[in-house]
Amino acid sequence: MVEGILGKKLGMSQVFAENKVIAVTAIEAGPCTVVQVKTPEKDGYYAAKLGFIEENGKRKGKEVRRYRYLREIRLDEGQKLEVGQKLDVSLFKAGDKVDIIGTSRGKGFAGGVKRYHFRGGPRTHGQSDRERAPGSVGSNTNPGRVLKGLRMAGHMGNQRVTALNLEVVQADPARNLLVVKGAVPGMTNGLVIIKKSRRAKK
Repeated sequence: MVEGILGKKLGMSQVFAENKVIAVTAIEAGPCTVVQVKTPEKDGYYAAKLGFIEENGKRKGKEVRRYRYLREIRLDEGQKLEVGQKLDVSLFKAGDKVDIIGTSRGKGFAGGVKRYHFRGGPRTHGQSDRERAPGSVGSNTNPGRVLKGLRMAGHMGNQRVTALNLEVVQADPARNLLVVKGAVPGMTNGLVIIKKSRRAKK
Protein backbone atom coordinates (compact mmCIF):
# COMPACT_ATOMS: atom_id res chain seq x y z
CA MET A 1 0.00 0.00 0.00
CA VAL A 2 1.15 3.56 -0.68
CA GLU A 3 2.85 5.17 2.31
CA GLY A 4 1.83 8.77 1.71
CA ILE A 5 -1.19 11.02 1.43
CA LEU A 6 -1.97 14.69 0.80
CA GLY A 7 -3.52 16.93 3.42
CA LYS A 8 -4.34 20.47 4.49
CA LYS A 9 -2.92 22.03 7.63
CA LEU A 10 -5.77 23.21 9.87
CA GLY A 11 -3.75 24.77 12.67
CA MET A 12 -2.24 24.06 16.09
CA SER A 13 -3.90 23.10 19.35
CA GLN A 14 -3.08 21.17 22.49
CA VAL A 15 -4.08 17.90 24.10
CA PHE A 16 -3.74 16.65 27.66
CA ALA A 17 -2.01 13.31 28.22
CA GLU A 18 -0.16 11.81 31.18
CA ASN A 19 -0.64 14.92 33.31
CA LYS A 20 1.02 17.20 30.75
CA VAL A 21 0.05 19.41 27.85
CA ILE A 22 1.20 18.38 24.37
CA ALA A 23 1.30 20.84 21.45
CA VAL A 24 -0.25 19.25 18.36
CA THR A 25 -1.09 20.15 14.77
CA ALA A 26 -4.40 19.17 13.19
CA ILE A 27 -4.37 18.14 9.53
CA GLU A 28 -7.23 17.36 7.16
CA ALA A 29 -5.67 14.29 5.55
CA GLY A 30 -7.40 13.06 2.41
CA PRO A 31 -9.41 11.57 1.00
CA CYS A 32 -7.16 11.39 -2.05
CA THR A 33 -7.92 9.79 -5.40
CA VAL A 34 -5.36 7.89 -7.47
CA VAL A 35 -5.37 9.78 -10.76
CA GLN A 36 -2.49 7.98 -12.47
CA VAL A 37 -0.16 5.05 -11.77
CA LYS A 38 3.35 5.22 -13.22
CA THR A 39 5.35 2.08 -13.97
CA PRO A 40 8.98 1.41 -14.96
CA GLU A 41 7.90 -0.01 -18.31
CA LYS A 42 6.16 3.19 -19.36
CA ASP A 43 7.60 5.96 -17.17
CA GLY A 44 10.84 4.55 -15.79
CA TYR A 45 9.80 4.42 -12.13
CA TYR A 46 7.01 3.44 -9.75
CA ALA A 47 4.75 6.26 -8.55
CA ALA A 48 1.16 7.23 -7.99
CA LYS A 49 -0.30 10.63 -8.82
CA LEU A 50 -2.80 11.65 -6.15
CA GLY A 51 -5.56 14.24 -6.48
CA PHE A 52 -6.74 16.16 -3.41
CA ILE A 53 -9.80 18.44 -2.97
CA GLU A 54 -12.11 17.65 -5.86
CA GLU A 55 -13.59 20.58 -7.75
CA ASN A 56 -16.15 20.73 -10.51
CA GLY A 57 -14.83 21.82 -13.85
CA LYS A 58 -15.86 22.09 -17.48
CA ARG A 59 -13.98 21.36 -20.65
CA LYS A 60 -15.61 21.95 -24.04
CA GLY A 61 -18.97 22.21 -22.34
CA LYS A 62 -18.65 18.87 -20.53
CA GLU A 63 -18.38 18.22 -16.83
CA VAL A 64 -14.91 16.92 -15.90
CA ARG A 65 -13.36 15.91 -12.61
CA ARG A 66 -10.68 18.32 -11.43
CA TYR A 67 -8.48 18.48 -8.37
CA ARG A 68 -7.02 21.53 -6.68
CA TYR A 69 -3.79 19.67 -5.90
CA LEU A 70 -1.97 16.93 -7.80
CA ARG A 71 1.19 15.39 -6.36
CA GLU A 72 3.22 12.25 -6.97
CA ILE A 73 4.03 9.71 -4.27
CA ARG A 74 6.79 7.24 -5.04
CA LEU A 75 5.93 3.55 -4.70
CA ASP A 76 8.10 0.57 -3.87
CA GLU A 77 8.25 -2.33 -6.28
CA GLY A 78 5.32 -4.64 -5.71
CA GLN A 79 2.93 -1.98 -4.41
CA LYS A 80 -0.15 -1.96 -6.61
CA LEU A 81 -2.78 0.74 -6.91
CA GLU A 82 -5.60 1.28 -9.36
CA VAL A 83 -6.77 4.50 -10.96
CA GLY A 84 -9.80 5.80 -9.08
CA GLN A 85 -8.81 4.14 -5.80
CA LYS A 86 -9.44 6.26 -2.70
CA LEU A 87 -6.82 6.76 0.03
CA ASP A 88 -7.67 8.19 3.43
CA VAL A 89 -6.24 8.74 6.90
CA SER A 90 -6.75 5.07 7.79
CA LEU A 91 -3.22 4.58 6.44
CA PHE A 92 -2.00 5.82 9.83
CA LYS A 93 -2.74 4.97 13.45
CA ALA A 94 -1.85 6.51 16.81
CA GLY A 95 1.81 5.98 17.66
CA ASP A 96 3.05 5.93 14.06
CA LYS A 97 5.96 8.14 13.05
CA VAL A 98 5.49 10.34 9.99
CA ASP A 99 7.48 12.81 7.90
CA ILE A 100 5.50 15.87 6.84
CA ILE A 101 6.51 18.05 3.90
CA GLY A 102 5.24 21.60 3.55
CA THR A 103 6.18 25.03 2.23
CA SER A 104 7.51 27.39 4.88
CA ARG A 105 6.07 30.85 5.41
CA GLY A 106 7.49 33.45 3.04
CA LYS A 107 9.20 36.36 4.81
CA GLY A 108 10.27 38.34 1.76
CA PHE A 109 13.69 40.03 1.61
CA ALA A 110 15.43 39.78 4.99
CA GLY A 111 18.79 40.88 6.35
CA GLY A 112 21.44 38.74 8.00
CA VAL A 113 20.22 39.41 11.54
CA LYS A 114 16.70 38.12 10.86
CA ARG A 115 17.66 35.46 8.32
CA TYR A 116 20.69 33.89 10.03
CA HIS A 117 20.64 35.43 13.53
CA PHE A 118 23.81 37.48 13.05
CA ARG A 119 24.52 39.62 16.13
CA GLY A 120 25.51 42.70 14.11
CA GLY A 121 28.36 45.10 14.69
CA PRO A 122 29.35 47.21 17.71
CA ARG A 123 26.83 49.73 19.06
CA THR A 124 29.41 52.13 20.47
CA HIS A 125 32.33 54.42 19.51
CA GLY A 126 30.46 56.17 16.73
CA GLN A 127 29.49 53.02 14.82
CA SER A 128 25.88 54.05 14.46
CA ASP A 129 25.51 52.48 11.01
CA ARG A 130 26.95 49.04 11.85
CA GLU A 131 24.29 47.76 14.20
CA ARG A 132 22.68 45.28 11.78
CA ALA A 133 25.43 45.05 9.16
CA PRO A 134 26.80 41.62 8.19
CA GLY A 135 30.48 42.58 8.34
CA SER A 136 33.13 41.58 5.84
CA VAL A 137 32.05 39.22 3.08
CA GLY A 138 35.38 38.89 1.27
CA SER A 139 38.56 37.01 2.09
CA ASN A 140 42.30 37.66 1.97
CA THR A 141 44.54 37.44 -1.08
CA ASN A 142 43.78 33.75 -1.35
CA PRO A 143 41.17 32.99 -2.67
CA GLY A 144 40.44 36.71 -3.06
CA ARG A 145 36.76 36.38 -3.79
CA VAL A 146 33.37 35.93 -2.13
CA LEU A 147 32.82 32.22 -1.56
CA LYS A 148 29.72 30.48 -2.88
CA GLY A 149 26.98 29.90 -0.34
CA LEU A 150 28.07 32.74 1.94
CA ARG A 151 25.25 33.70 4.28
CA MET A 152 24.00 37.12 3.25
CA ALA A 153 20.76 39.09 3.05
CA GLY A 154 18.22 37.66 0.64
CA HIS A 155 14.87 35.95 0.16
CA MET A 156 13.73 34.21 3.35
CA GLY A 157 11.22 31.37 3.63
CA ASN A 158 8.83 30.01 0.98
CA GLN A 159 10.90 26.82 0.71
CA ARG A 160 10.14 23.11 0.88
CA VAL A 161 10.65 21.94 4.46
CA THR A 162 10.37 18.44 5.90
CA ALA A 163 9.57 17.80 9.56
CA LEU A 164 10.90 14.36 10.48
CA ASN A 165 9.67 11.69 12.88
CA LEU A 166 6.50 13.40 14.11
CA GLU A 167 4.31 11.16 16.24
CA VAL A 168 0.69 10.55 15.31
CA VAL A 169 -1.49 11.34 18.33
CA GLN A 170 -4.86 10.63 16.70
CA ALA A 171 -6.12 9.35 13.34
CA ASP A 172 -9.86 9.71 12.70
CA PRO A 173 -10.97 8.37 9.27
CA ALA A 174 -14.58 9.43 9.91
CA ARG A 175 -13.55 13.09 9.98
CA ASN A 176 -10.44 12.81 7.76
CA LEU A 177 -8.52 14.18 10.73
CA LEU A 178 -4.89 13.50 11.59
CA VAL A 179 -3.39 14.97 14.77
CA VAL A 180 0.42 14.94 15.09
CA LYS A 181 2.70 15.97 17.91
CA GLY A 182 4.62 19.20 17.36
CA ALA A 183 4.68 21.83 14.64
CA VAL A 184 4.21 21.31 10.90
CA PRO A 185 5.80 23.61 8.30
CA GLY A 186 3.60 25.97 6.31
CA MET A 187 0.67 28.31 6.62
CA THR A 188 -2.79 27.42 7.88
CA ASN A 189 -4.77 25.84 5.00
CA GLY A 190 -1.50 25.09 3.23
CA LEU A 191 -0.87 21.82 1.40
CA VAL A 192 1.21 19.18 3.18
CA ILE A 193 2.41 15.71 2.19
CA ILE A 194 2.31 13.10 4.93
CA LYS A 195 4.52 10.03 4.59
CA LYS A 196 5.34 7.15 6.89
CA SER A 197 8.74 7.86 8.37
CA ARG A 198 11.64 5.81 7.06
CA ARG A 199 13.98 7.05 9.78
CA ALA A 200 11.84 6.09 12.76
CA LYS A 201 13.80 4.43 15.53
CA LYS A 202 12.96 0.75 15.83
